[in-house]
Amino acid sequence: MNGNLQSPHTRGTIIYWFRNDLRLDDNPALIDACQNAENILFVYCHSPSTSHASRWQLPHPGLHRQRFLASTLADLRQQLITRGNQLLEVSMGAAEFLPLLARESGSSVIYCEEIAAPYEQDEVLVLKAAGLTVHTRWQSTLIDPVDLPFMHYALPDVFTQFRTIIEREGVQAPAPLPGPQSLPPLPDNYSQIASKWAIDTRSAEAQVHTDISKAQMDQRSSFPYFLPEFSGGSTAACAHVERYLNRKLPHTYKQTRNQLSGLDYSTKFSPWLASGAISARQIFSALKKFEAEHGANEGSYWIWFELLWRDYFRLLHLKYGHQLYFAKGLTNLPIPTHDAGKFNDWCLARTGEAFIDAAMAELAATGYLSNRMRQVVASYLIHELACDWRAGAAWFEAQLIDYDVYSNQGNWLYIAGRGTDPRNGRRFNIQKQANDYDRDGSYRRLWGKLESVTRDQ
Repeated sequence: MNGNLQSPHTRGTIIYWFRNDLRLDDNPALIDACQNAENILFVYCHSPSTSHASRWQLPHPGLHRQRFLASTLADLRQQLITRGNQLLEVSMGAAEFLPLLARESGSSVIYCEEIAAPYEQDEVLVLKAAGLTVHTRWQSTLIDPVDLPFMHYALPDVFTQFRTIIEREGVQAPAPLPGPQSLPPLPDNYSQIASKWAIDTRSAEAQVHTDISKAQMDQRSSFPYFLPEFSGGSTAACAHVERYLNRKLPHTYKQTRNQLSGLDYSTKFSPWLASGAISARQIFSALKKFEAEHGANEGSYWIWFELLWRDYFRLLHLKYGHQLYFAKGLTNLPIPTHDAGKFNDWCLARTGEAFIDAAMAELAATGYLSNRMRQVVASYLIHELACDWRAGAAWFEAQLIDYDVYSNQGNWLYIAGRGTDPRNGRRFNIQKQANDYDRDGSYRRLWGKLESVTRDQ
Protein backbone atom coordinates (compact mmCIF):
# COMPACT_ATOMS: atom_id res chain seq x y z
CA MET A 1 0.00 0.00 0.00
CA ASN A 2 1.59 3.27 -1.10
CA GLY A 3 -0.66 5.53 0.99
CA ASN A 4 0.27 9.14 0.24
CA LEU A 5 3.78 8.41 -0.96
CA GLN A 6 4.53 9.89 -4.36
CA SER A 7 5.61 7.34 -6.94
CA PRO A 8 9.02 7.80 -8.60
CA HIS A 9 8.90 9.89 -11.75
CA THR A 10 8.25 7.88 -14.87
CA ARG A 11 8.22 9.32 -18.37
CA GLY A 12 6.87 7.65 -21.48
CA THR A 13 3.61 5.74 -21.64
CA ILE A 14 1.76 4.84 -18.45
CA ILE A 15 -1.24 2.53 -18.19
CA TYR A 16 -3.96 3.67 -15.80
CA TRP A 17 -6.12 0.72 -14.76
CA PHE A 18 -9.56 1.76 -13.53
CA ARG A 19 -10.93 -0.55 -10.84
CA ASN A 20 -13.58 0.68 -8.35
CA ASP A 21 -12.58 4.32 -8.83
CA LEU A 22 -14.57 5.32 -11.90
CA ARG A 23 -14.11 9.08 -11.58
CA LEU A 24 -11.59 11.80 -12.42
CA ASP A 25 -12.12 14.07 -9.40
CA ASP A 26 -10.55 13.14 -6.06
CA ASN A 27 -8.66 10.25 -7.60
CA PRO A 28 -5.10 10.51 -6.23
CA ALA A 29 -3.80 7.46 -8.14
CA LEU A 30 -5.00 8.95 -11.42
CA ILE A 31 -3.54 12.34 -10.56
CA ASP A 32 -0.17 10.69 -9.79
CA ALA A 33 -0.28 8.84 -13.11
CA CYS A 34 -1.05 11.99 -15.09
CA GLN A 35 1.76 13.91 -13.40
CA ASN A 36 4.29 11.23 -14.30
CA ALA A 37 3.19 10.30 -17.82
CA GLU A 38 4.15 11.55 -21.24
CA ASN A 39 1.35 9.45 -22.75
CA ILE A 40 -1.38 7.59 -20.92
CA LEU A 41 -3.71 4.68 -21.63
CA PHE A 42 -6.88 4.49 -19.54
CA VAL A 43 -8.17 0.92 -19.32
CA TYR A 44 -11.18 -0.87 -17.87
CA CYS A 45 -11.21 -4.67 -17.88
CA HIS A 46 -14.56 -6.47 -17.91
CA SER A 47 -13.51 -9.54 -15.98
CA PRO A 48 -15.66 -12.54 -16.97
CA SER A 49 -16.00 -13.96 -13.44
CA THR A 50 -14.63 -14.10 -9.92
CA SER A 51 -13.95 -17.00 -7.62
CA HIS A 52 -16.57 -15.76 -5.15
CA ALA A 53 -19.43 -16.19 -7.62
CA SER A 54 -18.21 -19.31 -9.40
CA ARG A 55 -17.94 -21.30 -6.16
CA TRP A 56 -21.74 -21.18 -5.85
CA GLN A 57 -22.51 -21.40 -9.60
CA LEU A 58 -23.98 -17.91 -9.63
CA PRO A 59 -24.08 -15.33 -12.42
CA HIS A 60 -21.43 -12.64 -12.07
CA PRO A 61 -22.36 -9.95 -12.30
CA GLY A 62 -26.15 -9.97 -12.58
CA LEU A 63 -27.99 -7.90 -15.16
CA HIS A 64 -28.72 -5.00 -12.80
CA ARG A 65 -25.05 -4.61 -11.94
CA GLN A 66 -24.12 -4.83 -15.61
CA ARG A 67 -26.57 -2.11 -16.56
CA PHE A 68 -25.54 0.29 -13.82
CA LEU A 69 -21.87 -0.29 -14.66
CA ALA A 70 -22.55 0.38 -18.34
CA SER A 71 -23.99 3.82 -17.59
CA THR A 72 -21.12 4.53 -15.20
CA LEU A 73 -18.55 3.73 -17.86
CA ALA A 74 -20.43 5.75 -20.48
CA ASP A 75 -20.18 8.81 -18.23
CA LEU A 76 -16.49 8.19 -17.53
CA ARG A 77 -15.81 7.66 -21.22
CA GLN A 78 -17.36 11.02 -22.08
CA GLN A 79 -15.37 12.84 -19.41
CA LEU A 80 -12.12 11.36 -20.72
CA ILE A 81 -13.00 12.40 -24.27
CA THR A 82 -13.76 15.93 -23.09
CA ARG A 83 -10.28 16.10 -21.54
CA GLY A 84 -8.51 14.77 -24.61
CA ASN A 85 -8.21 11.04 -24.02
CA GLN A 86 -10.26 7.84 -24.32
CA LEU A 87 -11.25 4.76 -22.33
CA LEU A 88 -10.10 1.38 -23.62
CA GLU A 89 -12.60 -1.28 -22.54
CA VAL A 90 -11.78 -4.94 -23.04
CA SER A 91 -13.60 -8.18 -22.30
CA MET A 92 -10.66 -9.81 -20.53
CA GLY A 93 -9.49 -9.93 -16.95
CA ALA A 94 -6.75 -7.51 -15.94
CA ALA A 95 -4.26 -10.23 -15.05
CA GLU A 96 -4.54 -11.62 -18.57
CA PHE A 97 -4.86 -8.41 -20.57
CA LEU A 98 -2.54 -5.84 -18.99
CA PRO A 99 0.70 -7.78 -19.71
CA LEU A 100 -0.43 -8.01 -23.36
CA LEU A 101 -1.18 -4.29 -23.42
CA ALA A 102 2.18 -3.52 -21.82
CA ARG A 103 4.03 -5.34 -24.60
CA GLU A 104 1.94 -3.71 -27.31
CA SER A 105 2.29 -0.19 -25.90
CA GLY A 106 5.91 -0.44 -24.80
CA SER A 107 4.94 0.41 -21.22
CA SER A 108 5.79 -1.57 -18.12
CA VAL A 109 4.22 0.84 -15.62
CA ILE A 110 0.67 0.62 -14.27
CA TYR A 111 -1.08 2.92 -11.82
CA CYS A 112 -4.25 1.89 -10.01
CA GLU A 113 -6.10 2.06 -6.73
CA GLU A 114 -5.29 -0.38 -3.93
CA ILE A 115 -8.04 -2.88 -3.06
CA ALA A 116 -7.31 -4.99 0.02
CA ALA A 117 -9.43 -8.02 -0.88
CA PRO A 118 -8.02 -11.42 -1.89
CA TYR A 119 -9.12 -11.64 -5.53
CA GLU A 120 -8.13 -8.04 -6.19
CA GLN A 121 -4.78 -8.49 -4.43
CA ASP A 122 -4.07 -11.60 -6.49
CA GLU A 123 -4.60 -9.63 -9.71
CA VAL A 124 -1.83 -7.21 -8.73
CA LEU A 125 0.51 -10.04 -7.73
CA VAL A 126 0.07 -11.68 -11.14
CA LEU A 127 0.91 -8.39 -12.87
CA LYS A 128 4.05 -7.95 -10.79
CA ALA A 129 5.05 -11.54 -11.48
CA ALA A 130 4.76 -10.73 -15.20
CA GLY A 131 7.45 -8.08 -14.74
CA LEU A 132 5.22 -5.01 -14.59
CA THR A 133 5.74 -2.15 -12.16
CA VAL A 134 2.42 -1.54 -10.40
CA HIS A 135 1.96 1.63 -8.34
CA THR A 136 -1.10 1.19 -6.11
CA ARG A 137 -2.70 3.92 -4.05
CA TRP A 138 -5.06 3.48 -1.12
CA GLN A 139 -7.86 5.98 -1.75
CA SER A 140 -11.30 4.56 -1.00
CA THR A 141 -11.61 5.56 2.67
CA LEU A 142 -12.84 8.83 4.08
CA ILE A 143 -9.93 8.94 6.54
CA ASP A 144 -6.43 8.22 5.29
CA PRO A 145 -4.90 5.28 7.21
CA VAL A 146 -1.71 7.29 7.73
CA ASP A 147 -3.73 9.82 9.74
CA LEU A 148 -5.06 7.24 12.19
CA PRO A 149 -3.68 7.41 15.76
CA PHE A 150 -2.76 3.71 15.51
CA MET A 151 -1.31 1.31 12.96
CA HIS A 152 -3.75 -0.72 10.91
CA TYR A 153 -2.84 -3.90 12.77
CA ALA A 154 -3.93 -2.20 16.03
CA LEU A 155 -7.39 -1.33 14.71
CA PRO A 156 -9.93 -1.91 17.52
CA ASP A 157 -12.07 -4.99 16.95
CA VAL A 158 -15.20 -3.15 18.04
CA PHE A 159 -16.55 -0.35 15.84
CA THR A 160 -17.71 1.78 18.78
CA GLN A 161 -14.16 1.84 20.16
CA PHE A 162 -12.84 2.83 16.73
CA ARG A 163 -15.40 5.64 16.37
CA THR A 164 -14.71 6.92 19.88
CA ILE A 165 -10.98 7.18 19.19
CA ILE A 166 -11.52 8.93 15.86
CA GLU A 167 -13.84 11.51 17.39
CA ARG A 168 -11.82 11.99 20.58
CA GLU A 169 -8.58 12.54 18.65
CA GLY A 170 -10.27 14.84 16.16
CA VAL A 171 -9.07 12.89 13.13
CA GLN A 172 -10.06 14.79 10.01
CA ALA A 173 -10.79 13.61 6.49
CA PRO A 174 -8.56 15.19 3.83
CA ALA A 175 -10.22 17.61 1.45
CA PRO A 176 -11.14 16.11 -1.93
CA LEU A 177 -8.72 16.81 -4.76
CA PRO A 178 -9.81 18.41 -8.05
CA GLY A 179 -9.35 16.23 -11.10
CA PRO A 180 -7.04 17.16 -13.97
CA GLN A 181 -8.61 19.51 -16.48
CA SER A 182 -6.54 18.04 -19.28
CA LEU A 183 -4.86 14.68 -19.65
CA PRO A 184 -1.65 13.43 -21.22
CA PRO A 185 -2.33 12.30 -24.79
CA LEU A 186 -2.77 8.77 -26.05
CA PRO A 187 0.29 6.93 -27.41
CA ASP A 188 0.77 7.11 -31.17
CA ASN A 189 -0.22 3.47 -31.72
CA TYR A 190 -3.52 3.70 -29.81
CA SER A 191 -5.60 3.08 -32.96
CA GLN A 192 -3.91 -0.26 -33.57
CA ILE A 193 -4.31 -1.22 -29.91
CA ALA A 194 -8.00 -0.31 -29.89
CA SER A 195 -8.73 -2.11 -33.15
CA LYS A 196 -7.13 -5.25 -31.72
CA TRP A 197 -8.79 -5.42 -28.29
CA ALA A 198 -11.43 -2.76 -27.64
CA ILE A 199 -15.02 -3.92 -27.25
CA ASP A 200 -17.75 -2.18 -29.22
CA THR A 201 -19.07 0.12 -26.50
CA ARG A 202 -21.81 1.52 -28.72
CA SER A 203 -23.21 -1.96 -29.26
CA ALA A 204 -22.92 -2.74 -25.56
CA GLU A 205 -24.73 0.46 -24.59
CA ALA A 206 -27.45 -0.21 -27.16
CA GLN A 207 -27.97 -3.69 -25.70
CA VAL A 208 -28.23 -2.24 -22.19
CA HIS A 209 -30.87 0.26 -23.32
CA THR A 210 -32.74 -2.53 -25.08
CA ASP A 211 -32.66 -4.71 -21.96
CA ILE A 212 -33.94 -1.89 -19.78
CA SER A 213 -36.71 -0.90 -22.16
CA LYS A 214 -37.89 -4.48 -22.48
CA ALA A 215 -38.55 -5.46 -18.93
CA GLN A 216 -36.69 -3.92 -16.07
CA MET A 217 -38.13 -0.43 -15.61
CA ASP A 218 -39.83 -1.41 -12.37
CA GLN A 219 -41.51 1.69 -11.03
CA ARG A 220 -41.53 0.20 -7.54
CA SER A 221 -37.76 0.48 -7.31
CA SER A 222 -36.21 2.48 -4.48
CA PHE A 223 -33.22 3.12 -6.75
CA PRO A 224 -34.59 3.44 -10.32
CA TYR A 225 -31.27 3.37 -12.15
CA PHE A 226 -33.11 3.45 -15.50
CA LEU A 227 -33.93 7.13 -14.85
CA PRO A 228 -31.27 9.69 -15.81
CA GLU A 229 -31.02 11.12 -12.28
CA PHE A 230 -30.19 7.66 -10.90
CA SER A 231 -27.90 6.52 -13.70
CA GLY A 232 -24.29 5.57 -13.10
CA GLY A 233 -21.33 7.92 -13.26
CA SER A 234 -19.95 10.94 -11.47
CA THR A 235 -22.23 13.41 -13.27
CA ALA A 236 -25.38 11.85 -11.83
CA ALA A 237 -23.66 11.17 -8.49
CA CYS A 238 -22.67 14.78 -7.89
CA ALA A 239 -26.08 16.02 -9.01
CA HIS A 240 -27.79 13.59 -6.62
CA VAL A 241 -25.69 14.70 -3.65
CA GLU A 242 -26.46 18.34 -4.42
CA ARG A 243 -30.17 17.58 -4.79
CA TYR A 244 -30.24 15.58 -1.54
CA LEU A 245 -28.59 18.39 0.41
CA ASN A 246 -30.66 21.16 -1.18
CA ARG A 247 -33.80 19.39 0.02
CA LYS A 248 -32.34 19.33 3.56
CA LEU A 249 -32.83 15.56 3.77
CA PRO A 250 -29.79 15.02 6.02
CA HIS A 251 -31.77 16.51 8.90
CA THR A 252 -34.28 13.64 8.76
CA TYR A 253 -31.92 10.82 7.78
CA LYS A 254 -31.71 9.09 11.16
CA GLN A 255 -35.51 9.07 11.50
CA THR A 256 -36.11 7.51 8.09
CA ARG A 257 -33.08 5.31 7.41
CA ASN A 258 -34.77 2.05 8.47
CA GLN A 259 -37.72 2.43 6.13
CA LEU A 260 -38.10 -0.19 3.42
CA SER A 261 -39.32 1.62 0.29
CA GLY A 262 -39.06 4.98 -1.40
CA LEU A 263 -36.54 7.36 -2.90
CA ASP A 264 -35.85 9.59 0.10
CA TYR A 265 -35.72 7.37 3.19
CA SER A 266 -31.94 6.88 2.81
CA THR A 267 -29.18 8.85 1.11
CA LYS A 268 -28.91 6.47 -1.89
CA PHE A 269 -25.22 7.36 -2.14
CA SER A 270 -24.10 3.73 -2.04
CA PRO A 271 -24.33 2.72 -5.74
CA TRP A 272 -22.12 5.63 -6.78
CA LEU A 273 -19.74 5.08 -3.86
CA ALA A 274 -19.43 1.39 -4.72
CA SER A 275 -18.37 2.07 -8.31
CA GLY A 276 -16.14 4.93 -7.25
CA ALA A 277 -18.10 7.44 -9.33
CA ILE A 278 -17.91 9.68 -6.25
CA SER A 279 -15.63 9.50 -3.23
CA ALA A 280 -16.55 9.48 0.44
CA ARG A 281 -14.46 12.65 0.81
CA GLN A 282 -16.48 14.46 -1.84
CA ILE A 283 -19.70 13.55 -0.05
CA PHE A 284 -18.37 14.46 3.39
CA SER A 285 -17.02 17.80 2.15
CA ALA A 286 -20.46 18.65 0.72
CA LEU A 287 -22.11 17.51 3.97
CA LYS A 288 -19.88 19.78 6.08
CA LYS A 289 -20.77 22.75 3.87
CA PHE A 290 -24.44 21.87 4.31
CA GLU A 291 -24.05 21.76 8.10
CA ALA A 292 -22.22 25.11 8.09
CA GLU A 293 -25.11 26.70 6.22
CA HIS A 294 -28.15 24.88 7.63
CA GLY A 295 -26.92 23.52 10.94
CA ALA A 296 -25.96 20.05 12.12
CA ASN A 297 -28.25 17.66 13.91
CA GLU A 298 -28.46 13.97 14.78
CA GLY A 299 -29.52 13.15 11.22
CA SER A 300 -26.57 14.79 9.50
CA TYR A 301 -24.23 13.29 12.13
CA TRP A 302 -25.58 9.84 11.30
CA ILE A 303 -24.40 10.19 7.69
CA TRP A 304 -20.87 10.70 9.03
CA PHE A 305 -21.49 7.69 11.28
CA GLU A 306 -22.37 5.51 8.28
CA LEU A 307 -19.36 6.74 6.28
CA LEU A 308 -17.20 5.82 9.26
CA TRP A 309 -18.71 2.29 9.28
CA ARG A 310 -17.77 2.07 5.60
CA ASP A 311 -14.18 3.02 6.50
CA TYR A 312 -14.13 0.47 9.31
CA PHE A 313 -14.98 -2.45 7.01
CA ARG A 314 -12.13 -1.36 4.72
CA LEU A 315 -9.66 -1.06 7.56
CA LEU A 316 -10.63 -4.53 8.81
CA HIS A 317 -9.35 -5.82 5.46
CA LEU A 318 -6.00 -4.16 6.08
CA LYS A 319 -5.82 -5.86 9.47
CA TYR A 320 -7.15 -9.34 8.66
CA GLY A 321 -6.99 -9.75 4.88
CA HIS A 322 -7.71 -13.31 3.69
CA GLN A 323 -9.00 -14.37 7.11
CA LEU A 324 -12.21 -12.47 6.44
CA TYR A 325 -12.94 -14.91 3.60
CA PHE A 326 -12.42 -18.14 5.53
CA ALA A 327 -15.54 -20.22 6.20
CA LYS A 328 -14.95 -19.76 9.93
CA GLY A 329 -14.20 -16.07 9.51
CA LEU A 330 -12.21 -14.83 12.49
CA THR A 331 -13.69 -17.39 14.88
CA ASN A 332 -13.24 -21.01 15.93
CA LEU A 333 -16.84 -21.84 15.06
CA PRO A 334 -17.53 -24.98 13.02
CA ILE A 335 -17.61 -24.78 9.23
CA PRO A 336 -21.10 -23.53 8.35
CA THR A 337 -23.66 -25.99 7.05
CA HIS A 338 -25.33 -25.48 3.70
CA ASP A 339 -28.53 -26.65 2.06
CA ALA A 340 -28.43 -25.98 -1.69
CA GLY A 341 -32.19 -26.43 -2.05
CA LYS A 342 -33.05 -23.96 0.68
CA PHE A 343 -30.48 -21.51 -0.66
CA ASN A 344 -32.04 -21.74 -4.10
CA ASP A 345 -35.50 -21.07 -2.65
CA TRP A 346 -34.10 -18.05 -0.81
CA CYS A 347 -32.58 -16.66 -4.02
CA LEU A 348 -35.83 -17.22 -5.91
CA ALA A 349 -38.10 -15.68 -3.25
CA ARG A 350 -39.76 -19.03 -2.56
CA THR A 351 -39.09 -19.61 1.14
CA GLY A 352 -42.77 -19.36 2.09
CA GLU A 353 -41.99 -16.55 4.57
CA ALA A 354 -43.82 -13.56 3.06
CA PHE A 355 -41.57 -10.87 4.51
CA ILE A 356 -38.41 -12.59 3.27
CA ASP A 357 -39.84 -13.44 -0.12
CA ALA A 358 -40.94 -9.83 -0.64
CA ALA A 359 -37.39 -8.63 -0.05
CA MET A 360 -35.81 -11.25 -2.30
CA ALA A 361 -38.32 -10.42 -5.02
CA GLU A 362 -37.39 -6.74 -4.75
CA LEU A 363 -33.70 -7.58 -5.00
CA ALA A 364 -34.25 -9.72 -8.10
CA ALA A 365 -36.46 -7.11 -9.77
CA THR A 366 -34.37 -4.02 -9.05
CA GLY A 367 -30.85 -4.89 -7.88
CA TYR A 368 -31.46 -2.90 -4.71
CA LEU A 369 -32.63 -3.54 -1.17
CA SER A 370 -32.88 -1.38 1.96
CA ASN A 371 -30.22 -1.84 4.62
CA ARG A 372 -32.83 -3.12 7.07
CA MET A 373 -34.02 -5.85 4.71
CA ARG A 374 -30.47 -6.84 3.80
CA GLN A 375 -29.87 -7.62 7.46
CA VAL A 376 -33.19 -9.43 7.84
CA VAL A 377 -32.77 -11.72 4.81
CA ALA A 378 -29.15 -12.45 5.71
CA SER A 379 -30.17 -13.45 9.23
CA TYR A 380 -32.92 -15.67 7.82
CA LEU A 381 -30.57 -17.47 5.43
CA ILE A 382 -27.93 -18.08 8.09
CA HIS A 383 -29.93 -18.71 11.25
CA GLU A 384 -33.28 -20.08 10.03
CA LEU A 385 -32.28 -21.94 6.86
CA ALA A 386 -28.85 -22.97 8.21
CA CYS A 387 -27.07 -22.06 4.97
CA ASP A 388 -23.50 -20.95 4.41
CA TRP A 389 -23.10 -17.21 4.86
CA ARG A 390 -20.60 -17.14 1.98
CA ALA A 391 -23.30 -18.25 -0.46
CA GLY A 392 -25.48 -15.33 0.62
CA ALA A 393 -22.56 -12.96 0.24
CA ALA A 394 -21.96 -14.27 -3.30
CA TRP A 395 -25.64 -13.80 -4.21
CA PHE A 396 -25.51 -10.19 -3.02
CA GLU A 397 -22.31 -9.76 -5.03
CA ALA A 398 -24.10 -10.87 -8.17
CA GLN A 399 -27.30 -8.90 -7.62
CA LEU A 400 -26.65 -5.60 -5.87
CA ILE A 401 -25.95 -2.54 -8.00
CA ASP A 402 -24.15 -1.11 -4.96
CA TYR A 403 -22.05 -4.22 -4.31
CA ASP A 404 -18.91 -3.28 -2.41
CA VAL A 405 -16.47 -6.06 -1.56
CA TYR A 406 -15.54 -4.58 1.82
CA SER A 407 -19.01 -3.72 3.12
CA ASN A 408 -20.57 -6.88 1.73
CA GLN A 409 -18.05 -9.16 3.42
CA GLY A 410 -18.09 -7.17 6.64
CA ASN A 411 -21.86 -7.16 6.96
CA TRP A 412 -22.28 -10.88 6.24
CA LEU A 413 -19.60 -11.73 8.80
CA TYR A 414 -21.36 -9.43 11.26
CA ILE A 415 -24.74 -11.17 10.85
CA ALA A 416 -23.11 -14.62 10.92
CA GLY A 417 -21.16 -13.86 14.10
CA ARG A 418 -17.87 -14.74 12.41
CA GLY A 419 -16.29 -11.30 12.36
CA THR A 420 -15.08 -9.02 15.14
CA ASP A 421 -18.46 -8.26 16.72
CA PRO A 422 -18.50 -9.48 20.35
CA ARG A 423 -22.19 -10.43 20.33
CA ASN A 424 -21.75 -13.57 18.21
CA GLY A 425 -23.97 -12.57 15.35
CA ARG A 426 -27.40 -11.12 14.75
CA ARG A 427 -30.40 -13.40 14.68
CA PHE A 428 -33.51 -11.38 13.86
CA ASN A 429 -37.01 -12.39 14.86
CA ILE A 430 -38.72 -12.21 11.47
CA GLN A 431 -42.22 -11.64 12.85
CA LYS A 432 -40.98 -8.83 15.08
CA GLN A 433 -39.12 -7.21 12.18
CA ALA A 434 -42.25 -7.39 10.02
CA ASN A 435 -44.34 -5.91 12.82
CA ASP A 436 -41.81 -3.13 13.49
CA TYR A 437 -41.15 -2.10 9.89
CA ASP A 438 -44.15 -3.36 7.88
CA ARG A 439 -46.98 -3.29 10.39
CA ASP A 440 -49.63 -2.55 7.75
CA GLY A 441 -48.21 -5.13 5.32
CA SER A 442 -47.69 -2.55 2.56
CA TYR A 443 -44.17 -3.76 1.76
CA ARG A 444 -45.30 -7.38 1.52
CA ARG A 445 -48.17 -6.37 -0.74
CA LEU A 446 -45.86 -4.27 -2.92
CA TRP A 447 -43.45 -7.15 -3.56
CA GLY A 448 -45.62 -10.15 -2.75
CA LYS A 449 -46.19 -11.11 -6.36
CA LEU A 450 -43.34 -11.46 -8.83
CA GLU A 451 -43.97 -13.40 -12.00
CA SER A 452 -40.47 -14.79 -12.52
CA VAL A 453 -37.29 -14.83 -10.51
CA THR A 454 -34.41 -16.82 -11.96
CA ARG A 455 -30.87 -17.63 -10.94
CA ASP A 456 -29.67 -16.16 -14.25
CA GLN A 457 -30.47 -12.57 -13.36
